[in-house]
Amino acid sequence: MNDPQATLNWQDGDSTHSARWRSESGWPAPKRVVLADDTTPADTAYRLACEGTALLWRGDFQNARQLLQALMRRIDRKPSKPRKPASLTEAFHLHRQAQAQRARTLAMLLIPLDADYGISLRRAPDLREACREAYGEPDDQASVASLRELLGLVGAHEWRKKGVEIPALEERIHPHYGVFSPVRGEYVDLVAKAPLPAKTRAFDIGTGTGVLAALLAKRGVARVTGTDQDPRALACARDNIQRLGLSRQVEVVDADLFPAGRAPLVVCNPPWLPGKPSSTLEHAVYDPDSRMLRGFLAGLAEHLEPNGEGWLILSDFAEHLGLRSREALLGWIADAGLTVRDRLDIRPRHGKARDADDPLHAARSAEVTSLWRLVART
Repeated sequence: MNDPQATLNWQDGDSTHSARWRSESGWPAPKRVVLADDTTPADTAYRLACEGTALLWRGDFQNARQLLQALMRRIDRKPSKPRKPASLTEAFHLHRQAQAQRARTLAMLLIPLDADYGISLRRAPDLREACREAYGEPDDQASVASLRELLGLVGAHEWRKKGVEIPALEERIHPHYGVFSPVRGEYVDLVAKAPLPAKTRAFDIGTGTGVLAALLAKRGVARVTGTDQDPRALACARDNIQRLGLSRQVEVVDADLFPAGRAPLVVCNPPWLPGKPSSTLEHAVYDPDSRMLRGFLAGLAEHLEPNGEGWLILSDFAEHLGLRSREALLGWIADAGLTVRDRLDIRPRHGKARDADDPLHAARSAEVTSLWRLVART
């Protein structure tokens, strides 16, 4: 989501400076920029950030991290009498609005990057490898990014190195930056236990890290084709398939939803919430106008072999939030010439489902993830 033409401009005394602006969230470069350092009070920094003024850091890197934590504490102070939302739908929209504002405010603390992604600040760590993994090879331009984004790059770099243990696979999957990590294992467990209609061929639509394609191959499917359109996901899936020694069974191709041909099994785990993503990672969570979900359903029948099955893995979280109804989903299934052969359900295991202080707890605690076994109507 970085615009290679975007620049950040600022004044340092009588001199005007500029550098390439980097934002994985797609936010425009701030119009107002002030220089900040170890002497900048946290309250002043917070006021400026809330006003939309960016702080370009010139001090000690570790002090910048402490300032970011101070900004977080100020943002996260709970109001004495918070307004109670009228519905879960309103609670969801208010939550998203608050999270977006929080992220935008925290993104106002900026760090300059040298042309090789080095950071010329005191006690600055070497983030060059993490930056290369996220941004690509250096292009000989100095640039500026938010400290919050850079720390996210470091976290993604560590996840990529150590990987995520997938019990159903008995292996680790290594997510790349910008590709959704399979930390929630419920949907993987559903694919691990659903009865296979055949072991000859399968399509994995929107493969992401390649975890489901790998699992199908481990279950004995002779030929699996995983599709995606995101270059990071394609590189990530191919890397994981190669690491797992499954390159002879699994092919990863660049395609909008379906590859050419038909298969006895077509699997899709689309983003679970209708809505507009506000960052790179949110593309795995939000599906604008349910485009991927509806596209998968509409094209499934023509890509199934006779007696084949389509597996739709979907949470009902959106239903509890009032963002999509069960009737609408069933209507899309019927309109696509499909019927439901069976449905496998599983409850969430993540901590938020048990966090009563979460503003969306009522929906999270009721959530069920399902594998819908769909067949073409005869």
